[in-house]
Amino acid sequence: MLKNYFKIAFRNLWRQRAFSAINLLGLAVGMSSFLLIFSYVSFERSYDAFNTNAQRIYRLYCDTKTPTETIYTGTSSGRAAPDIRRSFPQVENEARICFMSFLVQNGTKKFQEDQMLGADSTFFDIFTFPFLKGNPATALQNPYSVVLSHTGAQKYFGNTDPMGQSLLLNGRVAFKVTGVMKDIPANAQFHGDYILSMNSFAGPGRLFGEGWDNNWGNFNWFAYLLLKPGVDAQKLEASLVPFVNDKAGQITKETGMSYTYHLIPLKAVHLGPTRDNYGEGEPTGSKTNTDIFSIVGIFILLIACINFINLTTARATERAREVGIRKAIGAMRNQLTMQFLGESILLCLFAFLLSIGLCNALHPLFGSLLGKSIPLNAVGAGGYILLLLGISIGIGILAGTYPALVMSGFNPIAVLKGRFKSTGQGLALRQTLVVFQFTISTVLIIGTIVVYKQLRFMQNQDLGFNKNQELAINFSSDSTVRANVEPIRQALLNTPGVQGVTFSMCAPGNSPNNWYLQVANNRGEMQGCNLNFYVVDFDYFKHYGIKMAAGRTFSNQFATDSGHALIINEAAARSLGYSDPTRAVGQKFNMWGNNGTIIGIAKDFHYRSLQEMIQPLAFRILNPGFYSIISVKLDGAHIPQTIAALGEKWRTLSPQQPFQYSFVDEDFARLYTSEDRFQRVFIYFGMLAIFISCLGLLGLASYSTIQRTKEIGIRKVLGASVSTIVGLLSKEFLKLVFIALLVASPIAWFAMHSWLQDFAYRTTIAWWVFPLAAITAVLITFLTVGFHSVRAAVANPVESLRTE
Repeated sequence: MLKNYFKIAFRNLWRQRAFSAINLLGLAVGMSSFLLIFSYVSFERSYDAFNTNAQRIYRLYCDTKTPTETIYTGTSSGRAAPDIRRSFPQVENEARICFMSFLVQNGTKKFQEDQMLGADSTFFDIFTFPFLKGNPATALQNPYSVVLSHTGAQKYFGNTDPMGQSLLLNGRVAFKVTGVMKDIPANAQFHGDYILSMNSFAGPGRLFGEGWDNNWGNFNWFAYLLLKPGVDAQKLEASLVPFVNDKAGQITKETGMSYTYHLIPLKAVHLGPTRDNYGEGEPTGSKTNTDIFSIVGIFILLIACINFINLTTARATERAREVGIRKAIGAMRNQLTMQFLGESILLCLFAFLLSIGLCNALHPLFGSLLGKSIPLNAVGAGGYILLLLGISIGIGILAGTYPALVMSGFNPIAVLKGRFKSTGQGLALRQTLVVFQFTISTVLIIGTIVVYKQLRFMQNQDLGFNKNQELAINFSSDSTVRANVEPIRQALLNTPGVQGVTFSMCAPGNSPNNWYLQVANNRGEMQGCNLNFYVVDFDYFKHYGIKMAAGRTFSNQFATDSGHALIINEAAARSLGYSDPTRAVGQKFNMWGNNGTIIGIAKDFHYRSLQEMIQPLAFRILNPGFYSIISVKLDGAHIPQTIAALGEKWRTLSPQQPFQYSFVDEDFARLYTSEDRFQRVFIYFGMLAIFISCLGLLGLASYSTIQRTKEIGIRKVLGASVSTIVGLLSKEFLKLVFIALLVASPIAWFAMHSWLQDFAYRTTIAWWVFPLAAITAVLITFLTVGFHSVRAAVANPVESLRTE
């Protein structure tokens, strides 16, 4: 009997192969899309979960409150974590890391490494990074020790054993290799191929001197606490308030700044709230975008399920005569029920197997779209495959229930006499599902338009400075370049195609340092504040076209401008209480024990992503030891030739420093990489959802046309035109699409309005977005339905009526 069921099922699927193909393809594409999306969502939510003690690791971060604002940071002071560990028995261990940049050399191999980590000796006691060579417990105990990743070891030592060998940093300090670890997993919140012992930099006679990491007011560290089992993190966080007030009380008294420390679970950092004033060491994820992708994945699967159910129930009525014959010769109702359910489940299982194949085939393309190498085992994760298998069987049961229960109960005599017709309930169900399906598709169309509009808004926004044809040469901390600023400036200016040269600590688009100083506020008090800082030269403002709101820029005509003058932006002036920027000019400041005067207020410009509000920023001219970037303005005529000439000249000027450069406009574009990828993935999956909807519509239109073949023939004989018949057949589907548009519009507006709130500077949801989405939906519907409508309208009516 079972063999007979399978034989009949395969025969029916083959007889209706066009509909079977539509059903199979639509469901398989929906399932594979769901699996790909949820592999990405699962990957994003798995960040840092590989650490053995992930449940007990918390990151320590600080909010700094000044008299006029609160500065939200993702960092901690150098003193906080060690002092907390010593004072609170609930803390088992602590470790700090900071990001560093050095020129690294081993023999003839020399590279500028911008992603190096300084870490405490306890780093490997907290985080789980398996070692290939060396002892993690002692690898970072001694000064001038470095642990390499497998990739880092291969880069500098090849197949030679690196243990005990040295790497030269900045041409003057040798670090001994004390360990080799596996590469840090992709789903970690920080990465680095070189882990340097923190005690190499802090302490008497060390690289950065005593007190570098021993200050409650210096926020350059990412600090982590490992709590003992069973400790309540919220209670510990509450206990930190009086502790910090006691430890940092003197700073609060002197500066008016107070600190509040928080604990965030390690696994919550990647998708946690963005800390506005200090960037993360690496870009974090977006919980909002991850949630949106989850919803899109579920929507696509729902659309595919609706298609399958609609087409299966619609085609079931054509098998009424088969049911009547089988019942007339003795088939039992439960046998017919099993037959219909079996056919539906079988097709769903075929779609499931096809979706696994599609998923694995599309995995590399999906990874390139996201800009992330999602491990293949994430795509083949057993949990989601089992879930999808269960969904497949569930869809098969749902789709097969209507024909199984309704048709198996038909009166065989009535059916065989031809008195059977489709029920109004079945038609209403299919129409409801089509409305629901196109509601989802329309929401995705509107969402796609808004996402595209927001990205274009950010990319085309006037940033307040000139970023085009700007080449930024990164020489990091090369002492030769810093000692020869003017000769190098003149040599670069003499290169054909170069229009201007300026030295600075960083170019717009790079993360600036954050330094503490005291500035006179609008009440005449010396207010302590932590400001983002650019150390620049005299040409910086003119070079980048940064405009002034009040006062003047730096000038070499004033001897005090070097070291004793300060320029702040309008945001900084507002944070000091000056509503009129001109009143801030001439006010005093004190920084690192040196007094000076504010000489100008720069107009606010976007030096970081438009996702963030413009933050307070300050500029100073200090000694060349702070410079690490040379900005070169090109004329734009022969850029490749100019870059080649600059490279040749650079190798003469600084043979020990690699010629590393980037374009400022490209650096800014990289700030929106995640939004650009989100837009592309959203568009592609939105198109897939529409494609699946169209497959279902195509199948239903074909079914409707076949059902009305004789009606169309009679209408043509009576003189109906092709356009009349096309309109007749298309009208019922267009009516459903219009209902979907009315339902989808407010849902889409609310969803996209909420999404835009994550951006400090955002576009508006213009009125024309909804008519455009409506036109798109109607056009797609008409083109899909129109194919079968026109085909039926131009058919010879004799062919459809000759059997009557």
